[in-house]
Amino acid sequence: MTVFLAIGVVGIVLLLVALVAGDLKDGAFDALGGGEWFTGAALAGFLGGVGFVGAAVLALIDNTWLAAASGIVAGLLLGLAVGWITLRLRSSGEGGTPSSEALVGLQGTVVSEIPGDGYGLVQVVNGGHLTRLNARCIEPLAAGTPVTVTDVLSPTSVKVVPTYR
Repeated sequence: MTVFLAIGVVGIVLLLVALVAGDLKDGAFDALGGGEWFTGAALAGFLGGVGFVGAAVLALIDNTWLAAASGIVAGLLLGLAVGWITLRLRSSGEGGTPSSEALVGLQGTVVSEIPGDGYGLVQVVNGGHLTRLNARCIEPLAAGTPVTVTDVLSPTSVKVVPTYR
């Protein structure tokens, strides 16, 4: 039973290292293959399942081979589940930080009047984020006017044209 518990503890320690070191440690598994699924967290889940389920089965049934087989099956299932969850979490943030270039073509609304010779304020949704930007237009636009971004002048200012919806 001590061997199974030691394997489970190694799994917990590896999980803690995976949480602290994150992607730095996961990169070490790239050489082994397995792609996105084989991560430190998945390996930790596998070892934890083998160790703790193996120890539990051994305590209940007192058959080492059955405990080892049960632990390996539970470890594989837990490792696959952790790998799948890790993969889903990594792919959920693919959008990253919205960029200025992504503003072109977005539709929004004038928040503060845009004079013909200066800047006003527009509001657009960029990558799910509500963003307010300084805006210029070749013609004056009143607050509430729907607009489309045609150019990015700086990270905080854009050029717009009225949009007729």
